[in-house]
Amino acid sequence: MRHPVTRLRTGALAVGLTLAVSALVPSGSAGAADEYQWAALGDSYTAGGFVGTSQPALGSASRDGCDRTSDAYPGLVERELDEFPPGKPVHLTNVSCGNATIADIADTGQTPISPVQPPAGGWKEVDPQIKRAKLNDGTDIVTIGVGGNSLPFGGMLLKCLELGVTLGKTCRDHYTSPPEGEESIQDKLARVQDEYIQMLAKVHEAAPDAKVITVGYPAVLPEDGSDCNRLSLTELGAIKHADIDWLREDVLKPLNGTIQRVTSFFGDRYVDVYSSSVGHDACQPADTKWVEGICGEAEDYWPAKVGKLDCGVIGKRVTLVHPNAAGYANTAAHVERAIRIALLER
Repeated sequence: MRHPVTRLRTGALAVGLTLAVSALVPSGSAGAADEYQWAALGDSYTAGGFVGTSQPALGSASRDGCDRTSDAYPGLVERELDEFPPGKPVHLTNVSCGNATIADIADTGQTPISPVQPPAGGWKEVDPQIKRAKLNDGTDIVTIGVGGNSLPFGGMLLKCLELGVTLGKTCRDHYTSPPEGEESIQDKLARVQDEYIQMLAKVHEAAPDAKVITVGYPAVLPEDGSDCNRLSLTELGAIKHADIDWLREDVLKPLNGTIQRVTSFFGDRYVDVYSSSVGHDACQPADTKWVEGICGEAEDYWPAKVGKLDCGVIGKRVTLVHPNAAGYANTAAHVERAIRIALLER
């Protein structure tokens, strides 16, 4: 739940920006011009996974395995824009999908991996997100939150967890001087930059008149690795403290830097959610953290066991270092502001 003061300030900002945008919108427009078109693209940090109700609803034939939820930031921002319309209504098309890579935004079909009520034959492949969102010259706003799975950051975390219980072996060594046939972290970041450039170019081609807003990743790791209890799966588990520091400084921050740099190259707007989330990482107390740990709090429909990882033994669910409701509320406040400013610039 958003802090009342933050909510009040956001509401005041919304009213001010709404009045400013209203003055720029001609009256009496008809058809599609009666509303702004916003497309939300991205991975699980956009989709939500286990925060709020499933969208589409559980049991619905239209579920696609992408794990979009009502209380991820697209849904939160949509409700704020409904309450304080920026001159005219905003229609959201949210096609974000858990486990999406950069390539899945514009180039490749994706086979979702949701562990929640999968069909007997598994989830069907979904089209690239720019196709699903039907981006065109009538699209006004595109928000994109993607990049982590292209490293992949989650896979690196699990590797660090595995090496954390191995004497003498570090995650940093593994990724700076990798085994033959595996990319180094430098190679991974360089590839992500190239992929992000290609993706943004295709988004602009598909929606030539849209304001494009990219969303970075929050501070999922503490500013000091020693803040983490290596015995606790509600934090980051057995990952060595030095590896947590390496993941923060040499992986997560450079990933955000890459996204911001490419975004600036295209003249687009980057939303920094890292700075505001420092001190709310997965290793903080439950009432302070904005990111759940390896195991954490989630809605009842979300599984307690995935593969060999069983969080049910400690009364938790498999959250794998993803934002909770407070984390999404923080991101939503920043994204909402960016959208309102972008609409002023149209």
